[in-house]
Amino acid sequence: MNELSLLELGVACAAVTLGYTVFGMTGFGANIVALPALAHVMSLRLAVPLLLVLDLLFASLMSTRHRASVDTGELKRLLLPLGVGMVLGLPLLQHAAEHSLLVLLGLFVGGFASWSLWGRVRPGPAAAGWVWPTGLVGGAFSTVFGTGGPVYTLFLAHRIPDTDRLRATLGTCILVSALVRLVLFTGSGFFSQPGLPTLAALLVPCGLAGYAIGSRMNAGMSQARVRRVIWCLLLVASASLLVRGLVVGR
Repeated sequence: MNELSLLELGVACAAVTLGYTVFGMTGFGANIVALPALAHVMSLRLAVPLLLVLDLLFASLMSTRHRASVDTGELKRLLLPLGVGMVLGLPLLQHAAEHSLLVLLGLFVGGFASWSLWGRVRPGPAAAGWVWPTGLVGGAFSTVFGTGGPVYTLFLAHRIPDTDRLRATLGTCILVSALVRLVLFTGSGFFSQPGLPTLAALLVPCGLAGYAIGSRMNAGMSQARVRRVIWCLLLVASASLLVRGLVVGR
C-alpha cells in the first residue's frame, strides 16, 4: 500500500467520513469536503481515483434508492456537455504540476465555500443555454478533482424545484460521471498505482458510516448550522492548500 503513517491514515478516514456525511445530507459534496484533507497526506493523482472508487459505490446506492424520482429530461440535457468537459480535463490531471493543481483546488474550494456562506442565489429557473458552460466546467473539475458536483448542482437546482427529484437526479449524474471517469482513469493508468485497492477497501466503512449519519441528519434535523461549520472548515482547508501549493511551487 502507498506508505501512509497511522496519523495520515486517520486523517484520510476522518476526511472520508465527513465528506460522505455531507453527501448523505445533500446528495453531493463528498469530494470537495474530503479532498482538501487527503491532499495533505497523499498526492492528488492517488486521492482523486481513490475517491472515484467511493463515488461509484455511493452514487450507485443513491441512484438505486431514488431511481423513480430522476428527472430524465434534465439529465439527458446535461450528459453530453458533461462528458466533453471530463475528456478535456484529463490532460490537466495527467500533466499539470502537483503544486499548480493544489493552488487550483484551493481556489475552487475557497470560492465554493465563500459562495455557500455569503452568496445570494437569484430566484427563478436557469436558462437551458447554461447547460454547456455548466457541463464543461463541471466535467473538467470532475475529472481533475472529482469536485464537479457543486457546479452542476447549482444549475440543476434552478431547473428542478422538487428536492427529492433534485437529489435523485444529482445522484444519477454523479454515477454517470463516475462511470465515465472510471473508463478515462483505467485507460490512463491511474488505477495501476500500488496499494490503491487496499486503501479504498479500508476507507469504504468510513464512507458508509458518514453516509448513514448524513442520511439521518437529512431526515431529522436542521442542516443550516452544520453546513455553515463545514463551509468555514473548507475556507481553512482552502487557505492551507494555497499555502502548500505555493510553497511546493517555489
